[in-house]
Amino acid sequence: MQFVTPSLFVAAEEGGFHPPSIADFFPDAVLFHGTPFEMNRIMIIRVIMTLVLLLLFWLGTRNMKVIPTRGQSLTEMALDFVRVNIAEDLLGKVDGRRFLPILTAIFFTILSFNITGIIPGFNIGVSAVIGLPLVLAVVSYVTFIYAGIKKSPGNFFKNALFPAGVPGPLYIIVTPIEFFSTFVLRPVTLTLRLLMNLLVGHLLLVLFFSATNFFLIEGEGLFKLFGVGTFVVGFAFTLFEILVAFLQAYIFTILTGVYIQLALAEEH
Repeated sequence: MQFVTPSLFVAAEEGGFHPPSIADFFPDAVLFHGTPFEMNRIMIIRVIMTLVLLLLFWLGTRNMKVIPTRGQSLTEMALDFVRVNIAEDLLGKVDGRRFLPILTAIFFTILSFNITGIIPGFNIGVSAVIGLPLVLAVVSYVTFIYAGIKKSPGNFFKNALFPAGVPGPLYIIVTPIEFFSTFVLRPVTLTLRLLMNLLVGHLLLVLFFSATNFFLIEGEGLFKLFGVGTFVVGFAFTLFEILVAFLQAYIFTILTGVYIQLALAEEH
């Protein structure tokens, strides 16, 4: 089972410079080939990270104490970050508690699937394939619509499409814009923001380290110095990718919270 990014693997095996390719995100099946359950390396990494995430939270919460252990403290800090800084900050304590489970699940799912891009052996952020960002965007979409309908069954769509204070004739222009921005643009932008940031980050990392491999192994004379430069830039960009992994999880989750907040607004 090969978890190394294909571009890096080919460069190491065949020599020469091999730039990153979009094919990295569509690897061949390695398990259950030819069945409805076939899994490629990206699906396997997702399963592994899901199990790791569940294990970490189980270990951190299985034996809760008044005086917390180090593991319990870290778990509580992680959970409190979402609870305090996203759920309660945007929705208040009552509504924040209602939607905390789904906001927490979204945040840590995205973070764990993003961080695989800098884990040796995985070398790819598995949020960079459209299926996962799309599913999470649909979850966010359904959640804020549910929140709005639950709060005001008769007025949610009316107030979303026909905002108060607009002169009647202008609804001809305003209503299509509101429909597009609320019910089309939101899930699309959530999907593309997460997808493209992780996809581009992976391609850049592979580019830097493939170039490092090429210059240091096959370069002659002073050309080897370019390998040092690409390695330094690649290492710096790896640290930046850690920040991106966190920021994308935070932005996606906080936008979901904002959409829920707007759906719960009094005018609905």
